[in-house]
Amino acid sequence: MAERSLRGTNLSTLSLETEEGIAFSERQIVRYVCPQGHVSELPFSVEADVPSIWECRCGEEALLQDGPEPERKPVKPQRTHWDMLLERRSIPELEELLQERLTLLRASRGEKPRRKRSA
Repeated sequence: MAERSLRGTNLSTLSLETEEGIAFSERQIVRYVCPQGHVSELPFSVEADVPSIWECRCGEEALLQDGPEPERKPVKPQRTHWDMLLERRSIPELEELLQERLTLLRASRGEKPRRKRSA
């Protein structure tokens, strides 16, 4: 295996290209501060639209230092399966369906039908 490896350069980290004749775009350093106190400094092009929120390394939302307050969009509450079911059926309908399914299940097991309990 040693005779098959390339020798002389580390192809994964070294580049033989130089930076001669390359004009880099102007950059600005932007600072973000999260609620935990972490400060992140990121380089952005002068022409770039700088976001007002950046995800910090701790997972919190870091805000642009000395920047405008970000616009918060209204968040819909998460719907559960029960919520979606109640949009299609009422509670009495669900109770009726449950009794039908229990009757079928008991019949398939060979059990005798039960009487309804009086409340």
